[in-house]
Amino acid sequence: MAKASARSVAARILVGVMSEQRSLTAVLAEHIKQVEERDRGFCQQLCYGVIRWQPRLTLIANKLLKKPLKSKDADILALLLIGLYQLRELKTPPHAAISETVNAAKQLGKQWAGGLLNACLRNYQRQQNDIDAAVETNAHARFAHPRWLLERYQLDWPEQWQQICEANNQQPPMMLRVNRQQCDRDHYLRLLAEEGIEAQALDTGNTAILLANPCDVHKLPGFFDGMASVQDGAAQRVAELLAIQPGQRVLDACAAPGGKTGHILEQAPENEVIALDISDKRLQAIADNLSRLNLSASLVATDAADTGLWWDGEAFDRILVDAPCTGSGVIRRHPDIKLLRRPEDIDQLAETQKQLLDNLWPLLKPGGLMVYTTCSAFKQENEQQIEAFLQRHPDAAEVRPDRPPAQPRPFGFQRLPGDDVMDGFYYACLQRH
Repeated sequence: MAKASARSVAARILVGVMSEQRSLTAVLAEHIKQVEERDRGFCQQLCYGVIRWQPRLTLIANKLLKKPLKSKDADILALLLIGLYQLRELKTPPHAAISETVNAAKQLGKQWAGGLLNACLRNYQRQQNDIDAAVETNAHARFAHPRWLLERYQLDWPEQWQQICEANNQQPPMMLRVNRQQCDRDHYLRLLAEEGIEAQALDTGNTAILLANPCDVHKLPGFFDGMASVQDGAAQRVAELLAIQPGQRVLDACAAPGGKTGHILEQAPENEVIALDISDKRLQAIADNLSRLNLSASLVATDAADTGLWWDGEAFDRILVDAPCTGSGVIRRHPDIKLLRRPEDIDQLAETQKQLLDNLWPLLKPGGLMVYTTCSAFKQENEQQIEAFLQRHPDAAEVRPDRPPAQPRPFGFQRLPGDDVMDGFYYACLQRH
């Protein structure tokens, strides 16, 4: 049976995200096998690109459509956005962009839409200068962020909000973490060079490598033997801040998909590490990650904040709270955050973070260290959260590491999206008296 075209499948995936409010990762995994293997990268590029620029593309589409499409034709709207993305951002030759997008409507069983798509895309070509000028006057279209998100960045970072938005709209680089149980970074850089993969050491810790171009993990030397993992340099600073020593008992409280769990164990494989996650399915991702690295931890599917469900009464030397957050620092990796997050999520997530901090704090030994981290750029989830925590807990003190992981804030450290080419991240180190 013939496979479906990249554009028609991309339209179905976009409907899953934009209309059904499902995560891009989940919908992509569900549909991508309908596309020929050689075209899957292009299909993925269309999905990520359209979602990344959706606020801008939707404004343009609305100017081109004489009347809004019905909700049952969300796939045709998605195809229009796909066509516009190819013309505007990918600079696809117009003939190919328009004819293939029209053909995709036929594949979706909607012959009638071919003429509409053709007319809209050709009108865009004719009116591009005027339409693009209109985009420039509309901040949320120009920066390709929903209004509430723009306003929040402006509130928290009045000087930096534009560079945050620009960083969010970049394609993310690919970074690796070398497993120092197996080899050092210089050795792995040599292995990459032998495979013709251009890369450089990142000035963060002693494990981080930046690839000149993203590549399939199958091409990475020793990847399936656990020699290296894919992990942003900003996330690699977390395990370093924990200052793991041999013989310690460590809790990774919100551990999936297990990148930081693996990094903790790579520093001291014999340590007892307990990794929790609320989702059974996500716990399996940790198990898969650790299996590839040939490391082991005790994995428990539970609500970390409800300590009565899982804690055995023995205190921890180290606790990592990699808290659920808005993800407002990693939008370049997950552009669907722009479509799926709501302003009210911030208060709800901040409450979850507060409960995790308060409920896990008594499980830390005196003299022990808790590292709180998020991939958020919002102060309510970060420095304000830690300021309030310290006011509630007189037995807690913030520790400032010798090598700051990011820009110092009144409480903790904040890396904004794109700083030193890395993801947006927040870090705070808390010691118990």
